[in-house]
Amino acid sequence: MNRKRFEAVVERALKQLPKAFRDRIANIAVVVEDWADDETLEEMGIEPPDTLYGLYSGTDLTRRDSSYGNVLPDVITIYQGPIEEDCADEREMAQVIRETVVHEVGHYFGLDDETMHRIEEGED
Repeated sequence: MNRKRFEAVVERALKQLPKAFRDRIANIAVVVEDWADDETLEEMGIEPPDTLYGLYSGTDLTRRDSSYGNVLPDVITIYQGPIEEDCADEREMAQVIRETVVHEVGHYFGLDDETMHRIEEGED
């Protein structure tokens, strides 16, 4: 899948988030990169053959106080290379992208893994 098409799938995943979440997202950039670099993988404690599909970088909403402001946007990075490598076709890629976007947005909101899993499964 070319980068433009991949980014469109990421954008669609963002638009499919529940409205309650979409309406509260602010000051966040979503970017697509090929692969996580070695430094990022090391920081996350990820060793081959494991990989990283996405990464949230920033201060989640639960850790912000009245002094928080005038900051650069938080960043969600979606890694195209490992998603393409691990998926059999575009349909599976779209599903993995959606799950990854939901998971990383969940980090932005400070959600725990159990809550994020329910959202990924469409239960919330």
